[in-house]
Amino acid sequence: MTRYLAGKLGGALVSLVLVVVLGFLLFRVIPGDPVVTMTRGRPVGAEQIAELRARLGVDKPLREQFVDYVAGVLRGDLGTSYVYSRPVLELIGERLWPTLLLVGTATLLAVALGLWLGIRGAWRRGSRFDRVSTGVALTQWAMPTFWLGMLLSMATGDLFPSGGMRYPDTPPDFLSQSVDVAHHLVLPCLTMIAVVYAQYLLVMRSSLLEEMHADYLTTARAKGLRDDLVRRRHAVPNALLPTVTLVFLHLGLVVSGAITVETVFSWPGLGLLTYEALTGPDLPLLQGTFVVLAGAVIFMNVLADLAYRVLDPRVRAA
Repeated sequence: MTRYLAGKLGGALVSLVLVVVLGFLLFRVIPGDPVVTMTRGRPVGAEQIAELRARLGVDKPLREQFVDYVAGVLRGDLGTSYVYSRPVLELIGERLWPTLLLVGTATLLAVALGLWLGIRGAWRRGSRFDRVSTGVALTQWAMPTFWLGMLLSMATGDLFPSGGMRYPDTPPDFLSQSVDVAHHLVLPCLTMIAVVYAQYLLVMRSSLLEEMHADYLTTARAKGLRDDLVRRRHAVPNALLPTVTLVFLHLGLVVSGAITVETVFSWPGLGLLTYEALTGPDLPLLQGTFVVLAGAVIFMNVLADLAYRVLDPRVRAA
């Protein structure tokens, strides 16, 4: 187990190093000059622009910028935002909770809905329920998230708020704030669920169909177990294994997947922060959010490997 864990952590560390390097190079090829963007429409001279470049550090050769960037990452300093003039880690910390609330809620509901529909559809393969649920899931999976969000916003009208996380005039007590946030959460959360749950449904359905005619299920039926018990105690636990990896991967990708949803609904999370950083481009903020998002995916991959080892005895034996 120690050797297995060390190998996974070593691979994760190598991946994280590559992410740091890629995070620096990737955003240097984005068209646009942050200094020009920041001074657009303002009467500034060449000397002021040169001074601003020197202050931001973009006048240095690329190699020196990379060395400064890596040194900052090793110190736990992701730099200072060009636009907000605040530490990047501080901005990310402020926006992390709204994203976790939105994406965490949507992911939990999507997993529960997708697994339930996938299990019922596979166990009743070819039925009307199976055809309808699979068809609807595939249709919604093919929809662009931002387009579906705008449709839901127009369809519901004034029933649910279409922007922000809370109203400014909401009383400051906990209950009022919670109800207000939950009211604002409905549309963005529903948008994410409608698109994401199809993946869990399809993977669960496919995995369960592969288990349907396994010998151990035939033995369980021969012992006199009811069909519900055969499905719940034997078929579903084995069919869940491929879904575990998908769930952990999505938990790592939840932040990046919320960029379009947060932008459409002006939800003040990391997704909207990343979109705002792209319009600059705000290089330190882009690099910081990229490292955080990629680090979350790497961390969840390691957890998925460890969970797989615990859940599947065949992995431990190998």
